Amino acid sequence: MLSELIYGVRLLGVGLVLAREGALAAIDAGALPPVARIGLRCARLIERRGAGADRGSGRVAAGLTRLGPSWVKLGQFMATRPDVVGVRIARELETLQDRMAPFPQAQAEAIIAQSFGRPFEQIFADFSGPVGAASIAQVHKARPVGLPNGDLVAVKVLRPGVRARFQRDLGAMRYAARAVERLVPSTRRLRPLEVVETLARSVTIEMDLRLEAAALSELAENTKGDPDFRVPRVEWSLTERDVMTSEWIDGVKLTDLGAVAAAGHDRVALARAIIQSFLRHALRDGFFHADMHPGNLFVDGDGRLVAVDFGIMGRLGFKERRFLAEILYGFISRDYMRVAEVHFEAGYVPAEHSVADFAQALRAIGEPIHNRRADEISMARVLTLLFEVTALFAMKTRTELVMLQKTMVVVEGVGRTLDPHLDMWSTADPVVREWITRNLGPVGRLEEAGRGLAGLAARVAALPETLGRAERVLDRLEEAATTGFALDADTTDRIGRAEARRARWSALALWLIVILLAGWMMFGSR
Repeated sequence: MLSELIYGVRLLGVGLVLAREGALAAIDAGALPPVARIGLRCARLIERRGAGADRGSGRVAAGLTRLGPSWVKLGQFMATRPDVVGVRIARELETLQDRMAPFPQAQAEAIIAQSFGRPFEQIFADFSGPVGAASIAQVHKARPVGLPNGDLVAVKVLRPGVRARFQRDLGAMRYAARAVERLVPSTRRLRPLEVVETLARSVTIEMDLRLEAAALSELAENTKGDPDFRVPRVEWSLTERDVMTSEWIDGVKLTDLGAVAAAGHDRVALARAIIQSFLRHALRDGFFHADMHPGNLFVDGDGRLVAVDFGIMGRLGFKERRFLAEILYGFISRDYMRVAEVHFEAGYVPAEHSVADFAQALRAIGEPIHNRRADEISMARVLTLLFEVTALFAMKTRTELVMLQKTMVVVEGVGRTLDPHLDMWSTADPVVREWITRNLGPVGRLEEAGRGLAGLAARVAALPETLGRAERVLDRLEEAATTGFALDADTTDRIGRAEARRARWSALALWLIVILLAGWMMFGSR
C-alpha cells in the first residue's frame, strides 16, 4: 500500500539520522540475532566521526532532538518506559529538554484573537515575549483585560501546525511498532503498539489545552485540603482549545537549590512532602502528575510545593491502587510472599508460575535496599532487577503501572537532591499504611461489598437483554453451521487483487529502501 511505502521511507530517514548521530552505538549487539548484528554493523558505517564513542552516550537524545518535536516527545515518553528501552537509555532520555525555538509573538497573538473571536487588545493588556517554548506550545506572561483582580497569568499557546505534524509522525511510529511486533515476537510482551497508542492519547490531550486545563482543575479539586501541595488556578474564561490561561506562579524553582536555601525553605521537609504528596495523589485519588521533574515544581512563599505542566497525567483504578498499596507495604514490611500473591491475584503473572519462586525473585530485589540510606541505593539497579524478573516470569507490561513506577523513581530523585539521606521507604510508610487501613480494613471491606452488590444488581437488571442477544447469536451460529460461510466470486476476486497489490508495494518499498540506503552510504558521509 502507498501509506506503507511512505511510512517505510520516513522510518528509513529516522534510522539514518539516528545512525549518523551515533545513537545505534547504544544498542547491545550481543542481544541481537546474527542477521540483525550484520545490519547494525552496516548501519554504523555512516556514523559521524566520534559520534559513537562511549557506547553512544548522549547520542540517542541528540538524534531525537535533530529529528524534531514529535520524536523529542517520543523520547520523553520512552524515558518513562525503561522496561522497553532499557534503564541506561531511559536515564539518558530523561535529559531530553523539550525546548524549541519560539514561534513569532505575532502568530501567538493572532491565535489568541482567533480563539476568542475578538481583537487581541481586548483580551490582554500586557503580553510578554515567550518565557518558555516547547514542542507543542509556548508560554507567555500576561495581564488580562477585565479580570477583577488584575493578577498576572501564564498563557499557553499551541504551536501552529503542530497537530498535522504529530499525526504524520505518529503514523510512522504505529507502522514501526506493528512491524516490530510481527518480526520480533518476543517484544509482544512489552506491547510496542500500545506504547505508541498511549503516547498518541497523551499528545492528543496536550494538543487540546482545554483537556490539560481540565486535568489541572481535577488535580486542584483533589488536593484542595492538602497543606503542603497546590496547583495553579485555571482561568476558564480565557481558555480554549489552542489557548490555556492559568495563575502565574511566583515561586522558587526546584532546579535552583541555592535559591531554595536562600529563601529559607526546609529542604528535608520539602523532600518528604514531594514523596508523600505523590503517593497521596496516586493512592487516594487515583490521578497523579506523571512528569514531576524539578523543572515542573516550585516552592511558593508559604513553603508549599506547586506543580505546573499537566500534559502527562496518570490514572489508576481501585484495583491498581490496591495492587500498588499492597506491593509497597509488602516491600516496606519485607513480606515478599504477600507481594508475590498480590501479583498473582491481580492476574499480572501467568498462573502456571510458582508463587514461591516469584517471592524468591522479589526478595532478591527488596533485601539489598533495606537498612540502607537513600544515597547508598541504586534505583537504576533496582529497576534493572525488576524488569529482569518480570521478563523471567512472562509478566505482561501494564502501561499505567510502569508509568507510575518510573514517576516514583523521578520523584525520589527530586527528593534526594533536596535531602541526600532521604529514606524512601520510611517516608512512604505512613501514607501507604493509612490507605491500607482505610480501604482494606473493616470500613473498606464494607464499601467493597456495597460496590459488588451494586454491580450485581446492574447485571441482574440487564439479564433479559443479555439473554435475548445470546439467543440471537446462537440462532445465527446454528444457521451458519447448516449452510456454511459463503464467499461470492466478487469477494474472493477482491481479496486476490488486494494481496497482489500488497505484495507489489512491499517489494517496491524494499527495493526503494535498499537504493536509498546504498546512495546514503556512498554519498551521504562525504
